[in-house]
Amino acid sequence: MLFQNLGLLRDDPLAFLRLFLVVAIAIAVAIAVHEFSHALAATALGDDTARRQGRLSRNPLANLDPMGTLFLFLVGFGWGKPVPVSEWRLRGGLRGMAKVALAGPVSGLVAAGLAGLVVRGTGLGQGSMLEELLVAVVVFNILLAMFNLIPLPPLDGFRVAVGFLPRSLSLSFQRLEYYGIVPLLLLLIVDNFLGLGILWGIIRPGMNFFGRLFLGGGLL
Repeated sequence: MLFQNLGLLRDDPLAFLRLFLVVAIAIAVAIAVHEFSHALAATALGDDTARRQGRLSRNPLANLDPMGTLFLFLVGFGWGKPVPVSEWRLRGGLRGMAKVALAGPVSGLVAAGLAGLVVRGTGLGQGSMLEELLVAVVVFNILLAMFNLIPLPPLDGFRVAVGFLPRSLSLSFQRLEYYGIVPLLLLLIVDNFLGLGILWGIIRPGMNFFGRLFLGGGLL
């Protein structure tokens, strides 16, 4: 992401500033949609913990996680501040938690689809900043959705897997939670610095499928 475009800062500072603004706004929109949807789903399923803690908010500042946002800026992968959910208060238990987790990626894809409709259905000037912003909103919403569906804690895909896998597999899978965010961070760091391409290999099919669906062309 921005890390890969540092040369632009030297060659054309104004273009870099424009890129920074587009990326920053698109990331803020994607994270706000994603985390707000978690909070909304949890509230609808009977747990108002997020609402009481001010997380049922469309304000991006209420939902940004410093490390997750930094990773999004630098390498393209990241996450928002986890929404507090009391599993015992949710209707449906683990299945209810899985629905709350799934709400984030699904809402991001809906937002990407709507932004894509505007890009393809209006006469926006090609290369205009508004068009760049809407395309970035599509890209980052899809990216956030695909990344968060990876079944590693603390990502949404982990909760989705725990909630929908058969009980025996679910209980075994939950043991991953003991290690917290460590496996994910190690994977991000090793994959990025060694250039293994593992994460992009996982995410690429979904990115290209939804890119073609919403914008008419693959993204990676």
